[in-house]
Amino acid sequence: MAQVNRRRWMAQAAASSLASARSPRLDEAVLRGLLEPPKGKVQVVIDTDTYNEIDDQYAVVYALLSPDRMEVEAIYAAPYLNARSTSAADGMEKSYQEILRLLKLLGRGPADRVFRGSDRFMSSANKPVESPAMRELIERAMKPRNGPLYVLTIGCPVNVSSAILAEPKIKDKIVVVWLGGATHEWPSAREFNLMQDLHASRVLFDSGVPLVQIPTKNVSEHLRTTVPEAGYWLKGKSKLCDYLYEEFVDYYKTHTQKQPQPYAWSKVIWDISTVAWIINPDWIPSTLVPSPILTDDMKWRKQTGRHTIRVATSALRDPVFHDLFRKLAKT
Repeated sequence: MAQVNRRRWMAQAAASSLASARSPRLDEAVLRGLLEPPKGKVQVVIDTDTYNEIDDQYAVVYALLSPDRMEVEAIYAAPYLNARSTSAADGMEKSYQEILRLLKLLGRGPADRVFRGSDRFMSSANKPVESPAMRELIERAMKPRNGPLYVLTIGCPVNVSSAILAEPKIKDKIVVVWLGGATHEWPSAREFNLMQDLHASRVLFDSGVPLVQIPTKNVSEHLRTTVPEAGYWLKGKSKLCDYLYEEFVDYYKTHTQKQPQPYAWSKVIWDISTVAWIINPDWIPSTLVPSPILTDDMKWRKQTGRHTIRVATSALRDPVFHDLFRKLAKT
């Protein structure tokens, strides 16, 4: 049995190195420099499965409402598959339309900075999926700029990972800030964004791209709010705020219908963690660690000699929501 397990681990390790084998590893000093928390205003793109539930919407508008800390250059629609979609392609298209809806409610444009992403998941860890979003990210990342392009990835990372595989030269020009996976000490890495496309998730950890991982378990799950709190800050403030609040209430009704009413329920707004890390890295404390290997059974395996990534270790709920709600209430 030990021999079988060892062969299985060796096969997984070999598979996990496919992405990184396509291009040289970044110099460790360069990598660590890119992983330093941002200072001043930065340029970002957002890759989002916006219609998957109700948290991506907050992240998208939070970024757009924080022009002192970030310039949102483009938004990419990511695929997803759950009860709110019939296929990965359907999930991507619904996310695309939701992004346009948010921009309209916010009175922002132009819509031509929104791009459709992949209509499917990756079939293997070394086969990128073509999409307008993937190609646009490559083109945008290769443009001259004073600092890295921050890629806020708040869904299945197939668009971003495909861009890395198709053009490895972007690895020293971007920093991927990904909401996904569990903490590395957790018995399982399983989490929705990671599970949607295991191959794409592996690319983030194996390619050597500068990666800031914000786990869900014990980290971004702290970012919870409630119907009364959302109502206080959002209801009646603007068309956008009313839309976000009504969606929140509908989600509450759906997820508590079998519970006694009223029910003490809260909702995690996971994805705002990526935006909050850009706005104030102290709100999302993090540390540098060796990148783990993501195994076929969705567990983390540590191995010596791996490149460095940054991992969030906590989330300060109160200042994040205060900043978010304060900005939304002014729309």
